[in-house]
Amino acid sequence: MKSVFDRLSPHALAGGDKRAHRTHDLTTGPIPRHFRTLAIPAAIGMLFNTLYGVVDVFVAGMISTEAQAGLTVAFLAFMLLISLGIGLGTAMGALVGGSLGQKDGRTARTFAIQGLCYGVIGTLALFFIGFGFSPDLLDLITEAGAYRDAAQSYFTILLIALPAFILAFGANGILQAQGDTVTMQRALIGAFFANIILNPLFAFGIPGLFPGIGLDGIALSTLVSQTAVMVVILRKVMTAPLMAGLRLSEFIPSPARLLEIVRQALPSTFAMVILFLGTFVVQYFLKDFGDKAVAGYGIAMRIEQMLLLPGFGLTGALLPIAAQNFGAGQYDRVREALYYCWKVGAAMMLMAAIIFWIGAEWLIGLFTSDPQAIAMGAGYLRIDGAILPFYIMLFATNSFLQAIRQPVWTVWIGVWRQGIGIALFSWAFVTLLGLGIWGIWFALAASVTSGLLLSLIVAQHVSKPIIGGIMPDRERPPAPRPT
Repeated sequence: MKSVFDRLSPHALAGGDKRAHRTHDLTTGPIPRHFRTLAIPAAIGMLFNTLYGVVDVFVAGMISTEAQAGLTVAFLAFMLLISLGIGLGTAMGALVGGSLGQKDGRTARTFAIQGLCYGVIGTLALFFIGFGFSPDLLDLITEAGAYRDAAQSYFTILLIALPAFILAFGANGILQAQGDTVTMQRALIGAFFANIILNPLFAFGIPGLFPGIGLDGIALSTLVSQTAVMVVILRKVMTAPLMAGLRLSEFIPSPARLLEIVRQALPSTFAMVILFLGTFVVQYFLKDFGDKAVAGYGIAMRIEQMLLLPGFGLTGALLPIAAQNFGAGQYDRVREALYYCWKVGAAMMLMAAIIFWIGAEWLIGLFTSDPQAIAMGAGYLRIDGAILPFYIMLFATNSFLQAIRQPVWTVWIGVWRQGIGIALFSWAFVTLLGLGIWGIWFALAASVTSGLLLSLIVAQHVSKPIIGGIMPDRERPPAPRPT
């Protein structure tokens, strides 16, 4: 006897049935249209997610500069842990998306369910790691004092929100693979408005009713609002046609499928870990310049993220588009999607760079009145603004490698860019050349530029035997698609 899932047609799973919610077949139709469909909602959602962080920084600034610095450092440490969720999200985009491109709904469903199991198992492991090693990590990148204490307290509360972040990332990867970026957009918009209310409420309290708890209140607001995001995303996943007729027995961990997910997710996770470790390298060099340098850098990063959002939307949309077309064996469309992402993303980032050069001090001054923090943050924005197009091309190339199921190469690119490159260039520019804090900004620019060159070389080499390369030899057809 067939299950409800067996009776769902591939047409329904690919988006031809109204029950499919916002599932889209990305293997047909104009590539630019698919980018608009996926990238615009994703970019809007990320905009509100970044504004969410801006609210955190703004409210922390109302408490003290030490609170802003503590928030910056603690959240970086927390991002190191939720790299597992980011890796899971990209794995779901590649595996579920590729299976849907092959019109293999059963395998897509299995990957989705086992991906959620992977998220639960990983979260339990990270609880122990976070509680056990966070003090040592924060001690390494901070100086003793008020902002280290603030960072530790903030981080401890954030750990309770770990399941919300990891499962939301993983579930969103499942939705993105089906062409749904709207659900996360709406959830993030809701979280932003909730944060506007809860942040000052928990941080400062209501006189005569209950006292505020300062920076810990910002962490508590994150816990409440991000848990709500998780609930919304998981509910959407579970009510989609891909999960029709769901049985509890399907959630029994499958070692074979979990191993496939691990192979796809761990390289992306390690790539993110390396990215955040690179940020810790920056913090290591920054700490010698004081908490004002840390605060200015933290503010500048938030502003940079806002201007990068359209590009993030594009590179996020590239993964499901390329994954579905790779699964369908339509390699020319995979390359077309990559080229479109490069072209449009670079053009948008040139406009963002102009904004950074003209209004750097004004932008930083929106969040702090400290002249030293403003000067240091503005310096970062101006140097980094010059290479914003390189960021998008690099992120797009990484999405391409994940889509063709070669994520391990993103790790090695990250090892150079975020590990060896930043450390080497920072040491050279700060220690050898004595450029001060400007040496750190130049080091970041040099690592991104060299990382992009490396990624292009790797992408061409790795993809040539699989799809004919990113710059194919028209006289030699690519090898058959691996199964």
